[in-house]
Amino acid sequence: MRRAITVLAAVCVMGVSGIAMAQNPEKEKAASKAAQEWLAIVDAGRYDLSWKQAAAYFKNAVTQEQWVGTVKAFRDPLGKCGMRIERGATYMTTLPGAPDGEYVIVQFDTTFENKKSSVESVTMSLEADGQWRVCGYFIR
Repeated sequence: MRRAITVLAAVCVMGVSGIAMAQNPEKEKAASKAAQEWLAIVDAGRYDLSWKQAAAYFKNAVTQEQWVGTVKAFRDPLGKCGMRIERGATYMTTLPGAPDGEYVIVQFDTTFENKKSSVESVTMSLEADGQWRVCGYFIR
């Protein structure tokens, strides 16, 4: 399970330190919408479904069982999500340690029942089928 946490944190952190940033408001908006839909699934405690709807990169990095155990361990103690406000979204074409592609890092200021101030980072990737899917998730 420790490996899963490390992998997921690395996937997300690499987005924050990415190199090739560009503006693409349409893609940022679409990725943000997909991120919010995915977060709603996580908020509902449907961790197995959140894994199924994640990007191939994500599913290759962590098994469904590892993901469910990891997200349950770090999300459940936080309690219910209170408020989530988007901080911003950044379109990128490269991320360290990941194949070149299209990515959007979406950050949210989020409050939880047991943590009043946090930042959620969701790294989205544009999949071959044209859908934006989560390839990284991190809360700090």
